[in-house]
This record gives sequence, structure tokens and C-alpha cells, in this order.
Amino acid sequence: MTTVGVRREDKSIWERRVPVTPAVARQLRMRDGIETRVQPSSIRAFSDDEFRQAGAQVDEDLSACPVVLAIKEIPKDVFVPGQAYVFFSHVIKGQPYNMPMLRRLLELGCTLIDYEKITDDAGRRLIFFGWHAGVAGMLETLRALGQRLAWQGTANPFTGLRQPYKYRDLAEALVDVDVAADAIRTTGLPAGVAPLTIGVAGYGNVARGVWDVLHHLPVQEVAPGDLAGLSTDPAASRHVLYVTTFREEHLAAPLAAGQPFDLHRYYQHPEEFHGIFEQHLPHLDVLVNAIYWTPLYPRLVTRAYLRDALAAGSLRLHVIGDISCDIDGAIEATVRSTEAGEPSFVYDPVTGKTTDGIAGPGVVVMAVDILPSELPRDASEDFSRVLAGFIPDLVAADYTAPFEKLDLPAPIKRAVITHRGQLTPDYRYLEQFL
Repeated sequence: MTTVGVRREDKSIWERRVPVTPAVARQLRMRDGIETRVQPSSIRAFSDDEFRQAGAQVDEDLSACPVVLAIKEIPKDVFVPGQAYVFFSHVIKGQPYNMPMLRRLLELGCTLIDYEKITDDAGRRLIFFGWHAGVAGMLETLRALGQRLAWQGTANPFTGLRQPYKYRDLAEALVDVDVAADAIRTTGLPAGVAPLTIGVAGYGNVARGVWDVLHHLPVQEVAPGDLAGLSTDPAASRHVLYVTTFREEHLAAPLAAGQPFDLHRYYQHPEEFHGIFEQHLPHLDVLVNAIYWTPLYPRLVTRAYLRDALAAGSLRLHVIGDISCDIDGAIEATVRSTEAGEPSFVYDPVTGKTTDGIAGPGVVVMAVDILPSELPRDASEDFSRVLAGFIPDLVAADYTAPFEKLDLPAPIKRAVITHRGQLTPDYRYLEQFL
């Protein structure tokens, strides 16, 4: 039988996901004649015994596997010459911290396939954890809001929420969200908190996960332009949360006065636009960032805005749930990422320093960069179910063939970044970063 390898995750003690679950390992063996060889792990969401019971081999040595699957980056000193690896490599933006890994893959003639670039003909990603990141990120953000308000002396319905990883699964977590929802409907939010406004920046898979949590709460959707009037509206309710979605036209405007916003133009020539998002910040209690961002685009929240608003006593934001978690990116206060053990910090815009937790002057930033790992079984099951359809083609390919003759389906071939010591044509731009 052909064998596919599954590497243990060791980038973080909180990374407990797996690309192939025991159920999928059994399916591969019975349906496709593919054995799964799994490295032992004491932190994985699925135990070694669960894999053994599913018929998988638990073995430290994956060197004989033509293809090795993982979730996060693999240390550069464990690569085997000529082997094919499939994982989230985080190299496509030229990330400096992963260039040594990319160089080593090239030196050893390895094939690197990145899940992030497995796409259909329209460029849509086919394998992702985005929805789970949105769900876990919203749960963490609501919990941070509850803790922050409690620190400020305000009892609120969100203090009963735990971190996602402390629940058995998502279903159990949503029970506590439903309890908070009932409290808002019946007792209502504290008078000093209402109207409570939440802004969701983005509308993709991550934002869909955010909304799937929010829809368990009594929410009233409003347009971004309506936020300013809520604080002075006597009809604003204590029994709902006011939530709005921010799209590109709410984030940026053309530099040329009087020009209408053109989405295609924005993507093609972002230098012709400037940021306008900060006009909404005085009207938000919570901001959830779920956008794709590069330095070509304007920021959502700058340090200068936070500093000036804090000095003027007009900083309304309690919490920023930065699910996208680009360091010094769209949220300039995200100066570092966090892990599940300490998911939030307070950013003080006056000193520029951060303090773990939710206490202190400034704004709370939730910046866990591996949020789906907080729902490891749910996330792994969904991811593995989709990946299973690609594994037979992955293990059947002849990786000794030149790239132009590499027999892989188009969605997978688009994701081949290195092959036989070379960057493939679509990724030769990475040479400048190497």
C-alpha cells in the first residue's frame, strides 16, 4: 500500500490540530488503499490510541513516506531530500522568519505544497480553517469584552464565557453563548454599556464564522452610517447588540476628491486610496478584524488615533478582536501575537507598551494567531474531510518528474511552491526575499 505521513505539530504547545483524523485515516485505508503513518504526539486532539484503533501506524520515522502532511511550519532540520510536504508554509508574502525554511526546502530538492494556495479556477481557496478562526475569535473576543467590563466594575452577561479550548467542542461553547443571549433578552445590558456596538471588518469565511456566533445572540444589524446616531437615540435598546459589517468602501476612499469608490480599482491600485475607517471608531465598543491585509492597503486602526483618543477621553473601544492578526498591520496596536494561554493584552498608546490580560489604560487586543487550534477536534474534522479528497492524487504523483510533467490536479498544482530545487513559475517572485 502507498503510505502518507502525518507529522506531529510542535510549533506551539497549543497547536493540537491534525490534517488527517482517525476517521479519515480509516477511510483512506478502506476506500483508497492508502496507509496513514502518524508521528506520536502527547498534545494532539486525537490520541495515538485513536489512530491505532483506526488502523493507522504510529511511528516516529516518516522518511519512507513520499508525502508528509502537517498543519503549521516544519523545522528546517527535519526535511528529507526529495520528499513532498504539504502544510501552511507562510512564505507567500516573503515572510522573513520563514525564508530559512524555504531555502532549505530548495537546497534539498523538496516539493512544497501550501494549503493556502489550493484554489479553484476562480482563485477561491478550497481547504481552509477560516470559518473556525472566526468562530474561535468571536468567542475569545466576547470573553475579553466580559472580562474588561468586569474589570471596569460593570457586571455583564459575558463573564460566564470560557475560552474556546476549555470546552469539549463548539456545541458546548455555544451553550454558554445562549445563556448570555437569554440574559440580554430578559435582564438587558447594564445601562452604562448600552447601546453596545460591534463592528465586523470583512465578509469572507472568517467573518462568516464570526456571524455564526453572533447569530446566537440578540443582534440587530445596522449600516455603518447609522452607528453615529445610536448613542443619542432614546430608542436604542439594552436588549440587543448592534452589529455592522464593514466592507472595502467603508475602509478607504479615492485620493481624488469626488471620485466614487471602485472596488476593482482599489485592488489594482491601492496607492490611489486613503484610509477613512477611523471615522467609525468613536462609535464602536468592539471591533472584530477579519480582513485580508497587506502594507499596500490603509490601516483600520493606527497608534496615533488611539493615542489621541485616549488623551481626549474619547476612546470608546473596549476590545479589538484581531482575528487576522497581522503584526503592525491593519490594527497597528497588534504589536505582537498571543497564544491561548494568555489570549489578550492591553495596548497603552501613550507608552506603546503592552500588558498581558485585560487590565490597564488603553485598549484590549485579542491577537491569538492560531485560533482554530482552540477548537481542535471540530476544526480538524472539517479540514480533514475536505483534504481527504485530494490525498489520493497527492500520494500518486511522481515527484521526480519535472514540474511541467508533474501529474497533479490543477487546484493542487497551483499550490506547488518549490519542486526539485526550484521555485515554480508562479512563485519565482519569492527569489527577491530569499
